[in-house]
Amino acid sequence: MPNKMMIQTPDAPAAIGTYSQAIRVDGTVYLSGQIGLDPGTMQMVEGIEKQIHRVLQNLRAVATAAGGSLDDVVKLNVYLTDLGNFTMVNEVMATYFHQPYPARAAVGVPALPRGALVEIDGVLCMQD
Repeated sequence: MPNKMMIQTPDAPAAIGTYSQAIRVDGTVYLSGQIGLDPGTMQMVEGIEKQIHRVLQNLRAVATAAGGSLDDVVKLNVYLTDLGNFTMVNEVMATYFHQPYPARAAVGVPALPRGALVEIDGVLCMQD
């Protein structure tokens, strides 16, 4: 049985369902999808650019709680309700990530929880 540990922080939105903010299995951390909820108010921030920033800030908070950082992210999945916002995702991500950038997929979806415009999940690889 792998060594599995739940990661939780008040610096990211509380789970709004039957999931954990992240799960660490040995040196790998699986980050649940984050949407643009402000962790203090649990309200969605307005506009795609602010939502992308909030999502990445939320992911950073969970990565930090796991003992890592966004530098440890090796894979991201980006879900957008409008793929026309893909350029904005790239622009904002460039302020949070440095080369070598994580591997990434971008998927257009018809809807996201709470009316979000973007959701991102990821995987971190860290030393044990």
